[in-house]
Amino acid sequence: MPIRDCRVIAIEGTQAAGKTTLVHALTAHLREQGVNVACTGEPARVSPFMEDIVIHDKGSFDLVAEVDLFAQHFTVPLRAARHHQLLITDKTPANVLALAGLVLDPGEPGVGSVLGAAEALSRAWMPTAYDLVVYCGDRYDQKAGGDRMREKVLALQDPADKAIRDALRGVPRLPVLEMPLGLTVAERVQWTVERVDEMGLLAV
Repeated sequence: MPIRDCRVIAIEGTQAAGKTTLVHALTAHLREQGVNVACTGEPARVSPFMEDIVIHDKGSFDLVAEVDLFAQHFTVPLRAARHHQLLITDKTPANVLALAGLVLDPGEPGVGSVLGAAEALSRAWMPTAYDLVVYCGDRYDQKAGGDRMREKVLALQDPADKAIRDALRGVPRLPVLEMPLGLTVAERVQWTVERVDEMGLLAV
């Protein structure tokens, strides 16, 4: 079921899996083909909480920052989907929950109950909101390009990959396709377009 009249495809994977690059390359390719498509960025990169924690080294990951990210994975796609045929999103709420489970202390007041409620909401909403999730299993050098937004999670690439996969498996009726490893960006775009077309998600 689309968000109103817009089909939604999410690009998922652990840190430095090439998700954001694929989101923008895929969106550009589909626009060139005449598809009315939009995309969303990665909410963590525009979060004032994450900016304070990662860029300015003020505090550490906490429940407030994670709830803000979680909420953005609902509101940003809903708003971006308006008036478009297709939306490509950078990650899903399941990704936020997976990472939150790795960086938060479950013994802190409210953490367990809030994350439990968020997980229930995610499981209920995602089959309604996403027509397809494409999982990128590649692992690129997280230090390449000096990306400071990844500095505090450099050691979490492997556990995050497992946690995200587990979170997606916990969502019923959610179609998840595993992208082949080692493809170039152009090959990733072509592979994804072929899968999307086969599923009829480009039909007007």
